[in-house]
Amino acid sequence: MTSRLEIPKMYKLFIDGKFTRTESERYLDALNPKNGKKICNISRASRKDVRNSVVAARKGFSLWSEKTAYERGQIMYRFAEMLEGRKDQFTEEIFVSTKQNSAGCRKEVQKAVDRIVFYSGFCDKWIQLSGSVNPVQSGYFNFSIPEPTGIVGIILPDTLSLLPLISRLSAVTASGNSCIIIANESAPLPALSIAEVIATSDFPAGVINILTGKKSELTPHLAGHFDVNAVDVCADKNTDRKSLQELCSNNVKRFNFIKPDHDWFNDSDNENLKEIEKFSELKTVWHTMGM
Repeated sequence: MTSRLEIPKMYKLFIDGKFTRTESERYLDALNPKNGKKICNISRASRKDVRNSVVAARKGFSLWSEKTAYERGQIMYRFAEMLEGRKDQFTEEIFVSTKQNSAGCRKEVQKAVDRIVFYSGFCDKWIQLSGSVNPVQSGYFNFSIPEPTGIVGIILPDTLSLLPLISRLSAVTASGNSCIIIANESAPLPALSIAEVIATSDFPAGVINILTGKKSELTPHLAGHFDVNAVDVCADKNTDRKSLQELCSNNVKRFNFIKPDHDWFNDSDNENLKEIEKFSELKTVWHTMGM
């Protein structure tokens, strides 16, 4: 009797709240590094997919930034609830995608849930902390209000497969930004499952877009796109920082660089107001005082 041929799942890209096939029709194998066995197929995104995700993110930014800060916090908290309910699934997916042991995988998932909760609570508080009333000449009232910068491209490292994704996604979206995420290239499965959680959550379509494939192929297109307002680079040892900065300079993008040795489990380095402020702009308003 012949053995049954298994059919590995084909994961699509997540753009505009939908799972779409890559324009290039290419795919890659996701392998278990412990034994070399195939886990699933993943889509290999192209330049056209990057452009499509930018269009979706621009629409998503309008929908997301117009929501009240309280509502954004509630949606992010719901995201944490859904991840908590599927923590066993994510623990298993991290285990088969990386060389971590079971205890380390569970610790990463639990920390990811806690990080979303932290930023969900900051959604309706960060403006009061970052804004200011400025001392100016008599007769005028002057104040500064922080606002989201727009579309943020997030380039994830090939280290941990879930916690960097959640840490950067939460910091970027808490203030009202939308984002395009280039997933961990060596262990993309947890990011693809996060897309399934987002698709069934309350996030408006286009707020979070997730691409898989070769980072060396996708990163230059994302960093050089003129409608992307900021790039958040979580570096690996071979990341070419200079070339990315040059691409970002074409339209004066905000550029944030996180070093390869960054400790993703350290709360003080990953859960703070400064991470939100990195992707915000200050608007200063003058107003005459009434007599």
